Amino acid sequence: MKDYLKTLLAGLVILVPLATPSLAKTLRWSSAGDVISYDPNAQVDSFTQSVHHMVFDPLVRRNKDLVLEPALATSWEVVEPTRWRFHLRQGVKFHEGQVFNADDVVATIQRQIDPGARNRENLSAVVGVEKVDDYTVDLILRGPYPLLLNDLAAIYIMSKPWMEEHQALKPGNASTGVTTYASNHANGTGAFKLVTYEPDSRSVFAVNENWWDKPQHNLTGVEFRPIASDATRVAALLSGELDMIAPVPLQDIDRIGSTPGLKVVENPSLREIFLGFNFRPELHAAPGKPNPLLDVKVRQALWHAVDVNAIQKRLMRGKSRVSGMLVAPEVTGYDQSIDVPLPYDAKKAKALLAEAGYPDGFKVGLACPNDRYIADEQICLAIASMWAKVGVQADVAVESKTTYFPRMDKGDLDVYMLGWASLPPMDGYSVLQALLATNDGNYGGSNPNGLSDAKIDALTKSASVELDEGKRVGMLKTAFQIAHDQAFYLPLHQQPVAWAMSDKVEIPQFADEYVRPWFAQLK
Repeated sequence: MKDYLKTLLAGLVILVPLATPSLAKTLRWSSAGDVISYDPNAQVDSFTQSVHHMVFDPLVRRNKDLVLEPALATSWEVVEPTRWRFHLRQGVKFHEGQVFNADDVVATIQRQIDPGARNRENLSAVVGVEKVDDYTVDLILRGPYPLLLNDLAAIYIMSKPWMEEHQALKPGNASTGVTTYASNHANGTGAFKLVTYEPDSRSVFAVNENWWDKPQHNLTGVEFRPIASDATRVAALLSGELDMIAPVPLQDIDRIGSTPGLKVVENPSLREIFLGFNFRPELHAAPGKPNPLLDVKVRQALWHAVDVNAIQKRLMRGKSRVSGMLVAPEVTGYDQSIDVPLPYDAKKAKALLAEAGYPDGFKVGLACPNDRYIADEQICLAIASMWAKVGVQADVAVESKTTYFPRMDKGDLDVYMLGWASLPPMDGYSVLQALLATNDGNYGGSNPNGLSDAKIDALTKSASVELDEGKRVGMLKTAFQIAHDQAFYLPLHQQPVAWAMSDKVEIPQFADEYVRPWFAQLK
């Protein structure tokens, strides 16, 4: 009998650990591409930043309704037009145990505005930071600036002692190849701790049981897996290997939505998809020859040669909204009278090319990512085919976003695809200061190809300090009208947001496309 009991107990000891994982509530989700870096200052990819938000907290954040609210700062006031004072939350600890205080904010802001930070443009109005006491800091601005809180929602606070310990006080930069300890490790104050990071394979997160906020989730962990293949990603969801994919390939929406136990959630996104141009003297595809893209007639011809309605219907499955602006209707500065794409007209395109001195067309490079935007590769291939009909030979180059965006940032591309959700401010000024303004070290951080317009530069600087909202918005619209008339970019469409998930998952969907697991419930 004793031997029997020993055997039975031994079996139970083995069975208990095997049964434990079924009690866990780990949200397993996937997207097409991986985070570019875990260094908050090394990139401007909003998908990467959304994953960061699981680990890091900003001074202010957006709530379920995307309205700004206190986070690591509990309150703030404008001491003078160029000095904002922030009072910090006390009793907060970083994941590795360091106590959060003003020194962390000072070190983070200094890192953010360092000339080597790739995302320096996200806080372009700030020129300095000063510690008042252990839980009070002042941010010094170059001039009055109405969107400071909006910008701070995407500035993630890092631990100064942790950065000092790992020689990471200076920022990394994915575009220039600068890496730091923070590129592959993270120590924040957020709802989840980064436990494991295997590049291009998975990121595993544990719940931060000491989070300063009251969690609204019931998770025990999160596992993110980048899966480049649409078919493989969908198959993993259908088999139960994943709980959610975001976004879901448009061609699979109906199939997934009709599968028992699964559901699809769809809403408009803030993200506009468009093509950017090389404004330098020569094309990379034709060195030694004048750049045709410098002629507005050529840029307009390329716009007329793109059948955006066909792309919307066939490749985007009718889910996108054809657009003629770089901001969505939900973003401040939008104007319906400007949001008018040039109509598809191959004859008009050929005539404009002839007027510009290119009756036989020309050769140009067309670059796109294949794991960042919905149907990005297919869209580029379709556009190349459309341009061929008017004599423009587009050499298509497609690659992962991890190598694509660094090449774009270096100005190595002729025509390139880009998406913009006007983040972090959710305001049209984001487009002015990052995409349309001349790249001068303070502005134009995502304008690497030489675009420069004196009127837009003046409007950008004026709008940055204009406190009268009506006047400020008028400046944005004027700049957008210039950009439209000059065809500085070629708008395509407003991208949809479609997530597919198990019906056991409840998680709100956001127009900024961020996945916020601290609002998730897993049945």
